[in-house]
Amino acid sequence: MLEGSILQKLSQAHQNSSRPLNLGVYYKNTLVALCHALEDFILESDSKPLIVTAFQRGKWYLEEAERYGDLADKAQKIAIMASGDAGFAEHPTSKRDNVALVKLQDDDPVAQEWHLMILSSSYTAMVLCQELSIEEYGVGGQPQEDLERKFYGFWTFEPDLVKETVLLAIDHIKSYDSKLAQNLSDRLSQISAEYTKQAPEELTAVVSRVVHYLQESQTTLHNPQKADDFNFFQDLDDNIVSNEMQAFLRMAQIIDLTDTLNPMAATEVSALGEAMGQLLDLPAWQIKRLRLGGLLHRLSLSPQTTTEASHTATQQEVLKRQDSLPQASVLRIMPQLKAIAKILTHQTETWDGSGVPSGLAYDNIPLESRILRLIADFQYQVTQYQKQNPTENPLAKAFTNCQNDAGKVYDPKLVEALGLLVMGIQQGMTLQTYRPKIAGGMWLIE
Repeated sequence: MLEGSILQKLSQAHQNSSRPLNLGVYYKNTLVALCHALEDFILESDSKPLIVTAFQRGKWYLEEAERYGDLADKAQKIAIMASGDAGFAEHPTSKRDNVALVKLQDDDPVAQEWHLMILSSSYTAMVLCQELSIEEYGVGGQPQEDLERKFYGFWTFEPDLVKETVLLAIDHIKSYDSKLAQNLSDRLSQISAEYTKQAPEELTAVVSRVVHYLQESQTTLHNPQKADDFNFFQDLDDNIVSNEMQAFLRMAQIIDLTDTLNPMAATEVSALGEAMGQLLDLPAWQIKRLRLGGLLHRLSLSPQTTTEASHTATQQEVLKRQDSLPQASVLRIMPQLKAIAKILTHQTETWDGSGVPSGLAYDNIPLESRILRLIADFQYQVTQYQKQNPTENPLAKAFTNCQNDAGKVYDPKLVEALGLLVMGIQQGMTLQTYRPKIAGGMWLIE
């Protein structure tokens, strides 16, 4: 990473933190689709964001200037950083009252970066990347074809991370235009004071748009004209699919981050699912489904149910009132996740057939759905008992509740297997509850 760049400063700040950045490599067309999706959602949302961007050179901004004119109609303020090119300041969008240009020096490391930061009181998103250097491209050097350009960085919906990066950008802008920097800082303070967490339906909508835009860009890659281009096109195709996967993982991550009662649900349920699969001697592909299903399991639940134990009467009433499970259906737009979508949709079925959405019973419920139902409820109860009175053996209390519902809510044989798992944990067995490397999503769906 370039010394003094915004990405380098942010990475350095998170080097030893509990939440390190998930950095990966992105092709240019992947970033174009991703940025367009995140930008276009502004046009449909009610938010009036602060937008800070870095375009490398003015000519790349000019390609997007008309789009940014539309965004200016909704935004509070747009700050655009780029090295100046002919026409950079003359375009009509650049003359809008709420659009400010920052002409970077050619030797400024930010002139090699591609950034998009969106921060409003209800919607946050960010792309933070810099182009690979000549040395990083390797023996072939920098590509001649624009399509083959690569960038190193990450993207996210995390509000705190977006705010932290905007502060770094404002600090960088200060050396060019202190008045603009103060204006941006004031707007940032105002947005922070008004911030309310993003509504689940809005998060679902923007994730759907991201996946849709990525899929559209993917269609242009098929049937390459030259046979020797195949490997490159396959790499590019994989990069797009990986980012589609990342969109859902980031959505699940935000659900966990905003749930102060159970912020580790996804990673712990994923770890429990993997352990249960191994205990039941399931094949590797099924264990992998359980692991991914655990990471995404909260996408199938309504906002009202994600902070309540699934076995309670209260949640059953909520679930029965739902005509559908829209968040689970979002996964179906990605063909590689159709099996996971089915598993998550049926995780609210019950062993005796009284559950939703289909009233399936016994072995008609997919095995992975039965496992996720049991371990998600168990994990939630353990978490709550630990907060209430950790000295009263939360594992035993949560397992007793599951035993009481065996044969009604849960598969009795799976409850027996959970008992063995609980016994192992009580005797010192540890579960690998680590967060996945989101920027490398292909390993989850291959």
